[in-house]
Amino acid sequence: MTSDEPDPRRWKALAVSLSAGFMGLLDVSIVNVALPSMQTGLDASPGAVQWVVSGYALAFGLTLVAGGRLGDALGRRTMFLLALGGFVLTSALAGMATDTMTLIVARLLQGASAGLLNPQNSGLIQDLFRGAERGRAFGLLGACIGVSTAVGPVLGGVIIAAFGPEHGWRWVFYVNLPIGLLALAFAVRLLPADRRRPARIRDEIDFVGAVLLGLSVLCVLLPLVLFEDGVWWPLPFVAVFGWAFVRWERRTIHSGRVPLLDTRLFTDTAGYSSGAAIGAAYFCGFTGVFVVLSMFFQAGEGYTALESGLVVTPFALGSALAAALAGRMVVRFGRRLTIFGLGVVAAGFTVAGVLALTAPQQGLGVWVALPLAAAGLGGGMVISPNTTMTLENVRGEMAGVAGAVLQTGQRIGTAIGAALLVAVFHVVGGRAGLAAALACAVALVLVALGLAVRERRG
Repeated sequence: MTSDEPDPRRWKALAVSLSAGFMGLLDVSIVNVALPSMQTGLDASPGAVQWVVSGYALAFGLTLVAGGRLGDALGRRTMFLLALGGFVLTSALAGMATDTMTLIVARLLQGASAGLLNPQNSGLIQDLFRGAERGRAFGLLGACIGVSTAVGPVLGGVIIAAFGPEHGWRWVFYVNLPIGLLALAFAVRLLPADRRRPARIRDEIDFVGAVLLGLSVLCVLLPLVLFEDGVWWPLPFVAVFGWAFVRWERRTIHSGRVPLLDTRLFTDTAGYSSGAAIGAAYFCGFTGVFVVLSMFFQAGEGYTALESGLVVTPFALGSALAAALAGRMVVRFGRRLTIFGLGVVAAGFTVAGVLALTAPQQGLGVWVALPLAAAGLGGGMVISPNTTMTLENVRGEMAGVAGAVLQTGQRIGTAIGAALLVAVFHVVGGRAGLAAALACAVALVLVALGLAVRERRG
């Protein structure tokens, strides 16, 4: 097989890669419904247990860009196997935890492993696929992202119901073990061998840049994941560390050394900056909706975790279906597909907000789920086509970092959206609060729509 011929095992390799990436993204949301079970099982305070969620989100967001750069430098296969092995091990440690501190530390390490793992997905797609096939592959990646975001509460509810409230939370982590071990076994066989690089890791990794970027992301994420505790003091330092990071990276490039994040990715790569902004704005708008819906139906309507999760299942199914189809159509329709999808999402959330106010109390979950299904179909036309177009012109040696920066924007958007929508829901309260939160989600999706229209015209 020559370098121009596609790898005959590329689709099998993609299936392995996506199954592992799905686990990492699923663990962002699946744990939410298990928090009461953890609190009971470990006799922990609500604040301590909340760090099980917050710590994972922080570690995930902090390690994404470093994971992308390591994949570019050391090879996707090497980083995939190391990160997946770490994720399986830390999942086991979290499930076996006998006290809250052990569980929090395990979740921090698990989040870091997921952050190192996920950039390898987009990097492998860039390496293994070309042309229309790349759009199809990103379509499947978009389906995984959309489904994992919405299906986590459902799966968590099923596991808690099956294993009971006292020990059910442990199986939320143990479920990763058989899937992860199978993925490891197949990854060893199917992932393409890395190209040998004679350079040393200290010559390839910009450690000063990694620290500065990590501090910048931390100062953004920490106030967002702890917004209910009023931790806002790190925000002013974002500008300081961000400025220092950009200055350092430019100096690194001018001196002929390898930067952590080549700033020319934003200035010289057609479509990358606008695509990253669209993705961040969209994740800001749609992911917080699931948190608010869970809070409304469980605390306000008396739904179980499983019943609450079933309300958003139509969104997940619609998103998965549309993402797979959109991946095949992106070459033909391009940015028009994203624009149409964002319009459908905004319309679906608008109708859901109206029904939250006007629908009868009996069967309210079903009434809200119907427009969410339509919104899911629109969402499936956003993530995968936008990812394809954003990474379309990225050079192969920057594919890992480019995908990681894209995901970092999505993580920050998720944190902003969740904090904003939950705050609006709490301030207004009840069915009006749900409608107000959905109205905020629509406004954020319309921001993404405006960016997409502008990019299309440009």
